[in-house]
Amino acid sequence: MSTNEQADVVVVGLGPGGEHVAGTLAEAGLDVVGVEAELVGGECPYWGCVPSKMMIRAGNLLAEAGRVPALAGEAVVTPDWGKVAGRIRDEATDDWNDQVAADRLAAKGGRLVRGRGRLSGPRRVTVGDRTFEARRGVVLATGTGPRIPPVPGLEGTPYWTNRDAMAAKELPASMLVLGGGAIGVELAQLFARFRCEVTVIEGQDRLLSQEEPEAGDLAAEVLRADGVTVLTGARARQVRHDGTGFTVRLEGDAEPLQAERLLVATGRRADLAALAVDTVGLDPAAGAVPTDGQMRAGDGLWAVGDITGRGAFTHVSMYQAQIAVRDILGQPGPDADYRALPRVTFTDPEIGAVGLTERQARERGLRVRTSVPAVASSTRGWIHGPGNEGFVKLVEDAERGVLIGATSAGPTGGEVLYGLNVAVHAEVPVDRLRHMIYTYPTFHRTVEAALGALR
Repeated sequence: MSTNEQADVVVVGLGPGGEHVAGTLAEAGLDVVGVEAELVGGECPYWGCVPSKMMIRAGNLLAEAGRVPALAGEAVVTPDWGKVAGRIRDEATDDWNDQVAADRLAAKGGRLVRGRGRLSGPRRVTVGDRTFEARRGVVLATGTGPRIPPVPGLEGTPYWTNRDAMAAKELPASMLVLGGGAIGVELAQLFARFRCEVTVIEGQDRLLSQEEPEAGDLAAEVLRADGVTVLTGARARQVRHDGTGFTVRLEGDAEPLQAERLLVATGRRADLAALAVDTVGLDPAAGAVPTDGQMRAGDGLWAVGDITGRGAFTHVSMYQAQIAVRDILGQPGPDADYRALPRVTFTDPEIGAVGLTERQARERGLRVRTSVPAVASSTRGWIHGPGNEGFVKLVEDAERGVLIGATSAGPTGGEVLYGLNVAVHAEVPVDRLRHMIYTYPTFHRTVEAALGALR
């Protein structure tokens, strides 16, 4: 028997952005229903950012131990995946139990409804046999799922996605990775450091194809140094699983590749049809929900996070959530601004980037100046020694004299990115940046060298 219930706001999807919206609005005194089909908190704390960085931290420690003989004496380490898996299970995910997060929402006054929510008209959400009517409106925050390529033979095989990798109690002896984006390269390097034989298969001409060419070249260089086989410009044409392992045949005359496991890391996609967005006039076949600067997707409808198409990043979801909350509460605030959208690929070295790449800037018809000094050319990079691969690349709008993009790759590339993020976001004149005092000896002094080398 179906029932109709009332609420002020219904939030569909309780990942980082959705949980923030639901909790904050509930604390503000609104009657909020949060709908979640899986775990409160979403992909990031259970199968994404948090467990993967725990894994990467462990892999980086192994790599650092391997650098000891060149700098400090002798070191012998024996990789133990059990310690990593145990930390993820016990510290990061509570064995994939979301009770703490569910209790957190309840303590703020929100109501949690478990199930798969879908729109059933303006300001209406149906979950099973319950329909909720939202007086103020609905917030869509359902995130994305893995994009599985239509490779013949792949469907029905026990391939891994990021979720299987995060939950792995043991690592395979060998693995093929379909996809050379951020997830693919991070996990490939990590698994290789735990003595898994890894091959990355990337259809584009380089890894990290959405970033600067120098970033893709660096990623390939450091992965190969860790024993990873990197195949670019390679596309899978057939997958087969014989019960014990995978065989992947590539386009062309290449020899088939074999491994115990296959990780699919070919991007992510939103399923708008499952949300029944057509009931509110949106296109269910679209790749994202279009929103205005206040995250409005329609009358009484907001969207935040991956499904807005602004990047599958927790920090973007949280940023958008804050804007949506203000708008729902009737509070003034600036529109969303993505000119300085930052992102980091947590390989070793880290590869951080913000704003436009050189190619994107030129495609917009801008006259640009660039520079790409190596981190190793800085005093701190030279002192650091082994593991100092990296560079800083700046992209300047030469007409306006401001940075519109930057890449910071190096031992702390994601942290060095912060200053560049501020410069791009605030449009600080390059001439003013040149006359800053840059701490010596730090990795970020490479930024000063990059400013001086702009051509």
